[in-house]
Amino acid sequence: MSTAERFAQTPEPPYYAVIFTSLLADDDAGYAAMADAMYDLALRQPGCLGAETARDDARLGITVSYWADEASIAAWKAQAQHLVAQKNGIERWYSHYQLRIARVERAYCGPEGRNLP
Repeated sequence: MSTAERFAQTPEPPYYAVIFTSLLADDDAGYAAMADAMYDLALRQPGCLGAETARDDARLGITVSYWADEASIAAWKAQAQHLVAQKNGIERWYSHYQLRIARVERAYCGPEGRNLP
């Protein structure tokens, strides 16, 4: 996978970002398969613009998904398969998590084409 393919290809702002930061519990049996399935499912939801995810060796993960509007985020939260994953996450997989929703007002990439004053 190329570097560009690892980054979500989002449109010009504004749009929304859902930032999900989690710490896996010691017993994470079944987590990886569910996480992969949810990532793929999210990308197929109406209003999903893309996502990026990473997890370190200390079990801290951050997934940022990008959405066209708040209604699309609410629909994803209520999606049946996602509800099952959320329940498992709360009951089994996460020792702690935080979720934040933000409106993206500006976005740029680089270093190509970036000139600083």
